[in-house]
Amino acid sequence: MTYGAVTKAVIPAAGLGTRFLPATKATPKEMLPVVDTPAIQLVVEEAASAGLGDVLMVTGRNKRPLEDHFDRAAELESILAAKGDDEKLALVQQSTDLASVHYVRQGEPKGLGHAVLCAQAHVGREPFAVLLGDDLIDPRDPLLKQMVGLRAEHGGSVIALMEVPRSQIHLYGCAAVEPIGDDPDIVRVTDLVEKPSADEAPSLYAVIGRYVLDPAVFSILEKTEPGRGGEIQLTDALRVLADSTPAAEGGGVIGVVFRGRRYDTGDRLSYLQAVVQLACERDDLGPELRAWLKEFVSTL
Repeated sequence: MTYGAVTKAVIPAAGLGTRFLPATKATPKEMLPVVDTPAIQLVVEEAASAGLGDVLMVTGRNKRPLEDHFDRAAELESILAAKGDDEKLALVQQSTDLASVHYVRQGEPKGLGHAVLCAQAHVGREPFAVLLGDDLIDPRDPLLKQMVGLRAEHGGSVIALMEVPRSQIHLYGCAAVEPIGDDPDIVRVTDLVEKPSADEAPSLYAVIGRYVLDPAVFSILEKTEPGRGGEIQLTDALRVLADSTPAAEGGGVIGVVFRGRRYDTGDRLSYLQAVVQLACERDDLGPELRAWLKEFVSTL
């Protein structure tokens, strides 16, 4: 049996970014640069590279810069073209040409599950991906493309998992899993717990910010009561799907254990680490930056 193709991606981007104040007082957190590219552009690039050309951003107040970034900048493009600066012109146009980007507002900050529910009118009855901007996946490790392929093969929903130290599992949703084949990194999710204590965690598999969801999740989210933190948790809806009807009817959850390169930009320290790591790997910046870092660290 084959299942519907995934062509749409949803990117929740309504958060206030309070961990990065005062930088995010007037600038959306999603627009903070990872070296020289806004984090949100890297997420859209990932969706586009997986064949998802229809992107819906769930935004809130003060998020207009997101729309401007993915729109044409006619005056800037005209100036760069007149100067013959084709390299910078291509960089400016790149974000505009990535995908067809749409926007819907999440009127109240009711949690990730509510943000996903805001996408229902746009998504309809199609399977769709959800990408969280705090998790950046290296393009050399095409996780999302693998997840879309698993959805086509198994149906239901697919979530990304990562093995973390027991001391960190309380920061994530946590999955109980069982094997389903020869590949130990492809598992069936049997239960999910949002941010459990180390003693209560059913495993060390943390849910990271990539999902491919069956549209059946919408009817569950409509009935999901606020959970941890007083918010509607996507984890709670996925828990119902994991224990529900066959994949042909939208049930079942497959987990992909990701062992590739992931950059966490969710707080100030991890954001700085991500920027330095990615800058060190670039041909234009890496050699000089690595040399400077060695010299700088030696003086500490």
